[in-house]
Amino acid sequence: MFFRMTGISGSVKFAVLGCDMAFRRFVLVVVACVVSSSVVRSEDWPSWRGPNRDDISTETGLLKAWPEGGPEKLWTSKDAGLGYSGCSIVSGVLYTMGADGTAEESNEFLIAMNAESGEVIWKTNVGQYLDNGWGGGPRSTPTISGDLLVAIGGKGDVVCLSTIDGAEKWRVSLTGIGGTIPSWGYCESALIDGDKVLVTPGGKNGTIACFNLQTGEKIWQSSEISDPANYSSIIAVDHFGKRQYIQLTGQKVFGLNGDGKLLWQHDFPGRTAVVPTPIYREGQVYVTAGYGAGCLLLNITANNKVEKIYDNKVMKNHHGGVLLLGDYLYGHSDDNGIICQNFDTGELVWSDKKKNGSKGAVVYADGMLYCLSEDNGDCVLVEAGSTDYKEVSRFKMDPQTTQRNPQGRVWTHPVISNGRLYLRDQDVICCYKIKG
Repeated sequence: MFFRMTGISGSVKFAVLGCDMAFRRFVLVVVACVVSSSVVRSEDWPSWRGPNRDDISTETGLLKAWPEGGPEKLWTSKDAGLGYSGCSIVSGVLYTMGADGTAEESNEFLIAMNAESGEVIWKTNVGQYLDNGWGGGPRSTPTISGDLLVAIGGKGDVVCLSTIDGAEKWRVSLTGIGGTIPSWGYCESALIDGDKVLVTPGGKNGTIACFNLQTGEKIWQSSEISDPANYSSIIAVDHFGKRQYIQLTGQKVFGLNGDGKLLWQHDFPGRTAVVPTPIYREGQVYVTAGYGAGCLLLNITANNKVEKIYDNKVMKNHHGGVLLLGDYLYGHSDDNGIICQNFDTGELVWSDKKKNGSKGAVVYADGMLYCLSEDNGDCVLVEAGSTDYKEVSRFKMDPQTTQRNPQGRVWTHPVISNGRLYLRDQDVICCYKIKG
């Protein structure tokens, strides 16, 4: 009975020969310990929407077209459980969340997998299962910092775990600090900023709460603003040399300083559900939502005076997110399909004219957009340009889940890490090779 580990391309590969399951699991934990001790690499995807929460990968050398049938599939796992949680990947380990069933006594789990093989390394109970008519289970994407990760269960259980073995360090309940579970559950992904963890309980005690990453002690809660939580995730920015935290609710977009003090706010007419993450560039803040809400661009001065630049219906992004590349925004708009929008003016540059048939998520890497359709699981490769919609390749995620709620869709966003594309549909995760 023996094992060997070899470093390849900055990751750890392993082989276990002639051993029983208990020993194999031990080896997997050892592997997790080794890779978790590494610093985050440019190829890692450590949180919701990637390293900078912008759905942009800096990887290069990726395929510019796929063969018929799609890129080579490296592995398929059916161990992710139910839910819409995204994937975070750091140093060869994939972290996600899933639920084990639909009964009241069911639970939600944080799951660590080997990113190169799909094998489960460890699994930790997060909290009680969220039941929902559009599909139950967790929605949050784990956030990794060093040897710790933070994730949020569908009912608002915030947990901090060791990335090495899943051991719990601390936990807090968002409903316990004044929050109310939103209609579709807590969907936000926690923000880790240095030694701080920021989350959005919403409610009378303050919309945003800040905790110490190491201890879980509450540092502050933003008592000056008490909007209920919606579904967007917080971003951290350096605004004229000073740290700010920006969040979007169903009523407002606003900025806080590092102590939770309200610096600025502006009305936003959210309807039903406000999901997309805000975008910040050089003092300007862009937000959008579906259900007819549209999009808004604000200029925030150095002394936090708010100036509206435009407010229109060109982009009405439901939940697939919008990314900013240069001077252009890319994402799905409810009326126009996948679009390119001029960031400065708000004008429509091009639209796919709903050629993809349904809304979905969009991420960027190496000159290309990766667009995932929520209805059929089609993944489409599109040139990221400002002249016209140019589709290059497409394939369908296969297999797809047999456990999806009839009202559910393929809502988990794609992830690109270390030359691989990861697609998830409930319990199913597929890994594809997208680097030559």
